[in-house]
Amino acid sequence: MPTATSSPSRNRLISFPGSLPALACGILMACACGGPTGNSNDLASSTGLPEGFESKIDQVVADYRDLEIFSGVVLVAREGTPFYEKAFGLADRDRNIPNSPTTLFDIGSMNKTFTSVVVKQLAEEGKLNLSDKLVDYIPGWEDPRASDITLLHLLEHRSGFGDYHSRGYFDLPLEERKLGPIVERAKSTQLLFDPGTGDEYSNLGYVILGGVIEKATGRSYFEEVRERIVEPLGMENTYLTNLDRVADRAAKGYLYTPLGVLEENEAVQDLPNPDGGFLSTARDILTFYHSYYYDTLLLSAKTRETDPFFQYIRELPEGRATGAAGGFEGFNSVFLQVISDDLSILVLANMDEPVAERIGSDILALYRGEEPAKPVLPAVQLVRQNYLEHGVDYVKNHFDSLTVNFHPTDPKDLILNQLGYAFLYGADDPDRAVELFRLNTELFPEVANCWDSYGEALRAAGNTEDAMAAYQKALELRPGLESAETALNEMKR
Repeated sequence: MPTATSSPSRNRLISFPGSLPALACGILMACACGGPTGNSNDLASSTGLPEGFESKIDQVVADYRDLEIFSGVVLVAREGTPFYEKAFGLADRDRNIPNSPTTLFDIGSMNKTFTSVVVKQLAEEGKLNLSDKLVDYIPGWEDPRASDITLLHLLEHRSGFGDYHSRGYFDLPLEERKLGPIVERAKSTQLLFDPGTGDEYSNLGYVILGGVIEKATGRSYFEEVRERIVEPLGMENTYLTNLDRVADRAAKGYLYTPLGVLEENEAVQDLPNPDGGFLSTARDILTFYHSYYYDTLLLSAKTRETDPFFQYIRELPEGRATGAAGGFEGFNSVFLQVISDDLSILVLANMDEPVAERIGSDILALYRGEEPAKPVLPAVQLVRQNYLEHGVDYVKNHFDSLTVNFHPTDPKDLILNQLGYAFLYGADDPDRAVELFRLNTELFPEVANCWDSYGEALRAAGNTEDAMAAYQKALELRPGLESAETALNEMKR
């Protein structure tokens, strides 16, 4: 059974250890001549930054550009003022339009921070309480455990909800991919665990929070975000709805298929919702997060004093970084903030994740005075390349080293799963698919989906007996797995 590489519009809290050098005050901006578009000024002698910091950032980005896996904008700021801001590559490859510092990017799940701010503002105003039950705002959930979900559970990904981008989601009419219909469909969802007893990253939970905002205010979620965040912060280049009106300014997303073909991500480009999808520039995102971390324009001093997240960042050791990231196929974004030094690192990419996060981490390493490792191709591409050149045994023996550039929160069985299906259906090569899926069962023998996919490839190759055995193994590991049950029933007829 094919599985997605990731849930679209993912967002993560990031924390990086390590001691960082202190920064002095005052950074000036200067125009960079030639090369990438943007501003840079090598000011190590006057700021306490590592020697040659800006030129080293250039080299890091060049390494990713040489692999043809990055285009986008990189911004680094001190005390909210950028001292490095450059754009790389193309926003639109068909029309040969370059990225620029004013290009609009899909920020992915950075939306979730906007949503959480609005919820906490409403709590400040007494219009809701984080301990309130979800059913007090949105009733009608089929799973009786939903009556125990609080708004805090939704904020902290502890509600039991998962994702809503199920198979066939992108085939739905646009009207059915908006906030209201998503929430209505979610009412039949079975929770993954009892509320508050586990944690599962949940795009759906944040869409539901958008519905709560609308119930609590009687107004559109998007109106609340605009009037509470975008307008007060003067974010003139941030767009929440009707994105077609700024299509000429927006970067298109690009991704490599598992077979190595570069494609536009139009098929998985979603509507903006409370969990992801706003368009913005690097400067506007810097404005938002710098305000979020340091002042009281968005959240009061009282909220910042009592909120668990702000308690967490107050306790960060000096030099530690925190931040957020978002991404889906064709876009990736990361914002890193060294709280004690007020250093901001922002990367917006219109190529596949996790490239922005990798570049952001490498820049943070440079700031620490460390030498980042040379980048490598994304795991699926590197595995495919080495499989075709050296064979399946080589991949098996070097799997860990070939898969370092893969999102750390995604299970690595997805790598061969993607590649196997690419050969099975994209290249019409069931023999190679069987070989790759077999290897996946050897590397991840306890993952039911590996056996299910192996059975599918064996069946396509005409090996009915082994296919049935693989499906039975999948059902042993995950009783009730629908795709395996269906296949076995069909093969027994």
